[in-house]
Amino acid sequence: MDERVKTYNDKMQKAYDFMISEFATIRAGRANPHVLDKVRVDYYGTPTPVQQVGNISIPEPRVIQIAPWEKSLIKEIEKAIMASDVGITPSNDGSVIRLVFPELTEERRKDLVKEVKKKGEDCKVAVRNVRRDGNEAYKKLSKTEISEDEIKKLEEDLQKVTDKFIKDIDVAVEEKSRDILKV
Repeated sequence: MDERVKTYNDKMQKAYDFMISEFATIRAGRANPHVLDKVRVDYYGTPTPVQQVGNISIPEPRVIQIAPWEKSLIKEIEKAIMASDVGITPSNDGSVIRLVFPELTEERRKDLVKEVKKKGEDCKVAVRNVRRDGNEAYKKLSKTEISEDEIKKLEEDLQKVTDKFIKDIDVAVEEKSRDILKV
C-alpha cells in the first residue's frame, strides 16, 4: 500500500476502533465490565477509573461485582456510578458493590439498536471525511511531483480502503444489533 494511502487508512482505522470501543459501553442485557470504562472515582482528589481502585468481576451473567482495594472507597465508587450514565443503582454489603442488570424491555432494546446504528453512521461519516481530505490532498500535489494517472490511482486505492471500512462498520453494527435484540 502506498504510504500516502496508508496515512488515511490509519485515520479510518482510528475512527473504526473508536466506534467499537463505544459499542462496548452499550449494555445489552448481560453484565459487561466495559460499561464502567467512563466511570471515574474521586481517589484522594484525583478522578481515577473504577478499574484502578478495585477488582471487577462477573459472578453471574447479569451481575457486576466491584471489590474495592480500600473499604473507604465504597461510598466514593457508589457516588461515581450514580453520577454516571450507567443507569443502574449500585448496592453494597459493606465489602463489595454489586450492579444488577435488569432484563431489557423490547422498547429499550430497540432504542439501543437505534443508538448503535447512529454510532455506525457517525463512524461512516468520519471515514468519508477522511477520504475527502485524502482526495483533496492528492489533487493539491503539483503536476511536477506526480502525474494525473498516479493521482487517479491514489484516489482509487483510497476508495477501496473506504469501501472496506464501510463494509466493516456495517458488519459491526449488524453484530451489535443482533447481540442487543437477542433475548
